[in-house]
Amino acid sequence: MFKSLKAPLAVTAALALTCIACDPSTTKNDPGSSQQPPAATAAPVSASETANKYGLVPFDDVHQAPAITKSVKVNMSTDAGNLIIEVYPEAAPNAAERFLELVEKGFYDNTPIFRVVDNFVTQFGINWRPGMAEYKNKNFNDDPSYFKLLPGTLAFAKAGPNTNSTQVFINYNDNSALRGQGFTTFARVIEGYENTKKFKSVGDPGMGLDQERLWANGDSYLKSLREKPNMIIKAEIIKE
Repeated sequence: MFKSLKAPLAVTAALALTCIACDPSTTKNDPGSSQQPPAATAAPVSASETANKYGLVPFDDVHQAPAITKSVKVNMSTDAGNLIIEVYPEAAPNAAERFLELVEKGFYDNTPIFRVVDNFVTQFGINWRPGMAEYKNKNFNDDPSYFKLLPGTLAFAKAGPNTNSTQVFINYNDNSALRGQGFTTFARVIEGYENTKKFKSVGDPGMGLDQERLWANGDSYLKSLREKPNMIIKAEIIKE
């Protein structure tokens, strides 16, 4: 079963309305060349937005968003550079718990960034190996969606209500309209967001790599590819 992620028309009218099919015509903004590498950055928050101290912005109709008083940081090393992800258990308890569980188990280690759609999302979270693949069908219940899905925020992909399991996407755009489909912000990239823009789009421009082939035998499938995806090398909780 594919994890559903429907792009709202508010994101772009050209994006198809499925998780695995989006218009390939969207393009990246070219920042130009620079003699110096860009400094590690968090995803931008619009000056017009009222963010809490952790950079999360409640939806306009949320009058009492959960107070965010704690966070857990995760270092995600990729072959395109490191990301520091800040996870907020109070924002989405079920999602935060599962993500941290998978990080501690090593689920995301040596797995591909299998879907990259410019100006929409990048997606990861398929591990076909013994002891990991079983998580594919270990669904957990949705959390209420309190905070906007702004650039750099993370949410779980799913195939319908209460079908979250392992796949996660990072927003490249303000995808807050996805709230209507039940997607929930649980974390944010606070350092290295620029590295997510280096992830290559491989496979189908909208679908990315074949999810079922990855689940079935990812090692063989990846080996067969002429153009390889970026890989997560290791994800680990930062002890503070």
